[in-house]
Amino acid sequence: MNDTLIKNAIIINEGEQREVDLRIKDQRIDLIAADIDPRSTDTVINAKECWLLPGMIDDQVHFREPGLTHKGSIATESRAAVAGGITSYMEMPNVNPSTTNAAALENKYNIAAQNSAANYAFYLGATEDNLDDIKALDPTKTCGVKVFMGASTGNLLVENPTALEGIFRESPVLIVTHCESGPVIANNLKRVQDTRRKITIHDHPIIRDDEACLASSSYAVELAKKYQSKLHVLHITTEKELSLFQSGPVQGKKITAEACVHHLWFSAEDYETRGNLIKCNPAIKTLQDRNALLNALKTGQIDIIATDHAPHTLTEKLVNYSNAPAGLPLVQHALLTLLEHVNLGRMSIEQVVEKVCHNPAIRYGVLDRGFIREGYFADLVLVDPKKSTLVSHANSLYHCEWTPFDGLEFSGQIKSTWVNGHLVYDGTQTLVQEGIAKPLAFSGL
Repeated sequence: MNDTLIKNAIIINEGEQREVDLRIKDQRIDLIAADIDPRSTDTVINAKECWLLPGMIDDQVHFREPGLTHKGSIATESRAAVAGGITSYMEMPNVNPSTTNAAALENKYNIAAQNSAANYAFYLGATEDNLDDIKALDPTKTCGVKVFMGASTGNLLVENPTALEGIFRESPVLIVTHCESGPVIANNLKRVQDTRRKITIHDHPIIRDDEACLASSSYAVELAKKYQSKLHVLHITTEKELSLFQSGPVQGKKITAEACVHHLWFSAEDYETRGNLIKCNPAIKTLQDRNALLNALKTGQIDIIATDHAPHTLTEKLVNYSNAPAGLPLVQHALLTLLEHVNLGRMSIEQVVEKVCHNPAIRYGVLDRGFIREGYFADLVLVDPKKSTLVSHANSLYHCEWTPFDGLEFSGQIKSTWVNGHLVYDGTQTLVQEGIAKPLAFSGL
């Protein structure tokens, strides 16, 4: 492959901004210096006034393959991801068949090796009877085990206390949880139904309310403390839950928390205009909850920002509320929303890099990624903070061909994305070749 020299970039890394040059060689960052001679380099890029960030590591996506490829696939959604500056992802088990054993995991890795544009890892899904499969996981190869605690269907729903205790006691890998209490949701739904009025999208955060989230997330934290488990609670949405999590740096924490970009951007006020397009589980809640999440990023109670990218077809979404599936396509525009938060003064660009690059690498023990360091893989994204991006259904790259951000203009533009030193997005199109992306490797911490 050709060597690449990126000159005059403002590198955002480890809490600092530096205008320096960076050279890519043999898939990795070869040199970072004030002025690198370009004469021996094949490709030279002038990145003056642009930010060079580590590629985003998205710890929660649903790419829908196998079995649900009418919604999306590893090929289509990973291409949207690199166009959004995401260079690595960790994908969830609720596909068809569910990823609940070693053979299903291996099948996904084989698909990704052929088709993925970004680096990849896959969760094993917990069931009430696959503890032996969980115990057999290799922590240097598997990102974690996903536990749906009261908010899923089929064999991925784990509510039996004995099964949950076994998972928290025995798992050799990080436990990640979707926390919403099924009984609380059922009671809330009955209460709304008893009003004998038509149920609409505005009832979604009432049915799946903060008490449903708190009841489940507090149970997960209780189990983790009891068994000294490594726990990561996904997509926190409520102010009430924040007291469960320790503030401060992610290093050394056994229990961590994540927020997702759509919960940081939208609030319940947006149901009026966005409707089912922003129906997701856990639900988007009040403006007060959203602002509390933004503040928790500053205190360190929220350690990681991810997407929970979960595409459905527009036909599936544009039905009555009760029949519309929950989930949004997000990977192409996630980083853009965070750049807009920076523009609005809600967070700093250094904080964004910490939450979407550094902290996922630290929490999961991802080897040689998540930082701009000599010797690390060249997973990089070049951003122009002075050029805006108008988002529309028409220019989205998702297989489902729609975006919840339709009509919004964000203050930033993704100029280029590199995966393992290869240019995979040039600002206008993806340039993916087979075999560029790699499976993520982990320290096994």
